[in-house]
Amino acid sequence: RLGGPGGWLLALPAEHVAGVQVIVRALLAGAPPHILDVRDGFRPTGFAEATAALGPEPRYTSLVPTQLRRILDARDASALDGLRGYTAVLVGGAALDSQTRERALAQHVRVVTTYGMSETAGGCVYDGVPLDGVTVELEADGRILLGGPTLASGYLGSADETATAFAGGRFRTGDLGRWHDGRLEVLGRADDMIVTGGEKVAPAAVERVLAAVPGVRSACVTAIPDDEWGQVVVAAVVLESPDPGWEDRLRADVRAGLGRAAVPRRILAVAEIPLRGIGKPDRAEVARLVAERETTAL
Repeated sequence: RLGGPGGWLLALPAEHVAGVQVIVRALLAGAPPHILDVRDGFRPTGFAEATAALGPEPRYTSLVPTQLRRILDARDASALDGLRGYTAVLVGGAALDSQTRERALAQHVRVVTTYGMSETAGGCVYDGVPLDGVTVELEADGRILLGGPTLASGYLGSADETATAFAGGRFRTGDLGRWHDGRLEVLGRADDMIVTGGEKVAPAAVERVLAAVPGVRSACVTAIPDDEWGQVVVAAVVLESPDPGWEDRLRADVRAGLGRAAVPRRILAVAEIPLRGIGKPDRAEVARLVAERETTAL
């Protein structure tokens, strides 16, 4: 579904590996990609205009989850109408929550989730299934190990880092995952793990629960220091329309799904989740915003 002729829209920064992959795929298909300028941010109206310029041939693009959510949430339906016309929409760069995926599928958007990184020349696992020759293993704690022909040989000029990360012909990623119905499910970053009162909490797991609550468009979970617990879980959420008791409802769903330790002690409603890089949630900025609100309230 990704091979053969067709037009590609580059909606990601070209300096990131996902953007490089779009360029390579377009050239292999016989033409340079159409380019959406995202230097000043991603806007659904701009996406709609760029899509219209692609023409009637099969269309492909690659997005991060934040871009997909913005198209689904846009008041102007032209971007979503354009998105439906793509033969495949690759979504990667961060884990795609089930609610956003289901919303896209319900709108007849042909989503293909991707997993990979610069060390694997970009995506090497699609819809949870590795490419031919790519190996996926999980350590006891869920850490994902990748191997195969797409793997880099190491880091230029950094022998020690190469020896640590590429031991035994496999790349030890910073991600945690699990097998679900024979497919790889990426749970989040190992270095994002929160330890509160001696219990480990995965931010991505809390985000999935929050995002599944009706009325929540998106969520970002992180931690702030706490004298008693070491760290406490905090969250920022984008709500469709805040109503009385929304915080209690969110906490109750997290407690029911993940247990008491995972319940956010503070929840901040924001207009947009802060982002970094190509559109990944900025957990450090969320922590700063929560801490700032607490300081202001003192």
